[in-house]
Amino acid sequence: MTKEYTALGLMSGTSGDGVDASIIRSDGENKFEVIKNKYFEYNQRIQNGIYKLKDRVNTLKDLDNLRKELNLFEKNLTLFHSNIANYFLKENIDLIGFHGQTIYHKPKEKISKQLGDGKLLSNITKKNVVYNFRQNDLNNGGEGAPLAPIFHKLIVNQKKISLPVTILNIGGIANITSINANNKMYSLDIGPGNCLIDKWIRGNSKKNFDDEGNIAKSGLVNKLILDQSLDNFFNNKVSEKRSYDINDFDVSFVRGLSLTDGAATLTEFTAEILSKKIFDTNIYITGGGRKNKFLIKRLEDILQIKTKLIDDLNIDGDFVESQAFAYLAIRSYIKKPISFPETTGCHKECLGGEIIKVT
Repeated sequence: MTKEYTALGLMSGTSGDGVDASIIRSDGENKFEVIKNKYFEYNQRIQNGIYKLKDRVNTLKDLDNLRKELNLFEKNLTLFHSNIANYFLKENIDLIGFHGQTIYHKPKEKISKQLGDGKLLSNITKKNVVYNFRQNDLNNGGEGAPLAPIFHKLIVNQKKISLPVTILNIGGIANITSINANNKMYSLDIGPGNCLIDKWIRGNSKKNFDDEGNIAKSGLVNKLILDQSLDNFFNNKVSEKRSYDINDFDVSFVRGLSLTDGAATLTEFTAEILSKKIFDTNIYITGGGRKNKFLIKRLEDILQIKTKLIDDLNIDGDFVESQAFAYLAIRSYIKKPISFPETTGCHKECLGGEIIKVT
């Protein structure tokens, strides 16, 4: 009988609003069971720190110049995660999968910087910690993202979803995992998810996001600005990337519009970009962006199909990514690959993150 492990996955996405935490039990291969999910919102100080640092870190030189500030912030961020981990430790956890907070993602430079000190987290929790999940893939020619597809494939197989199927994850960035009729997977980031809409709302109101897309729904799309911006995007090399960072996208093209019209134009811009990389008609949507009903409607209108929520499969779409990193931690621990040429573009199947074992 294959050994099973209990792992805690801690996922802080590109939206930077908090940490999704999930405990799963899995053999790291063919089965998993969800034990518990819980969301922990960042305090305002950490949220503001993430947004400001992401705005300031745009080059490798910025990483170096801001090293002291980043190190201090990383310590505070890790302490926040350690409090979450300690909340769960009565569950007899074998491993912690610690994603950290992405602050800089440049695959061509072979760098994807996630703030989060795995050694400190292990010292505090007295648990084995797996972190720095992306670097080995980058070293082997991959983009370092997306990493969840092998877990998406497990969900598809375990739930016996009809093939072909596409899992569309809409977080700060949107990515897809497509699985064909032969159970072969393919994945990539396909564009902005919530990042542009969230940034516009934060910068022009007292809200952090557009709840259900109601702000955008009440506005008017500026067609001239939209068409010019789409032309600029699709004629730019950024559109050819396999993985994205939120700094690949900019809200400046809607500057000067009202709150509602800016939100409407950004929502349309997002839906148009995502639609160009989706080819299946059997689509399940996960991630926080699935709650933006107006964005989903516009995407459905453009694609002329009806999508489904992953929640329809009795899976909480808020926690698929945190469950994925718990699963990836187990796979890393048992030395199974977590990224593949067809998911990140790496030259060969790649093992996962760094492992800090309790001594």
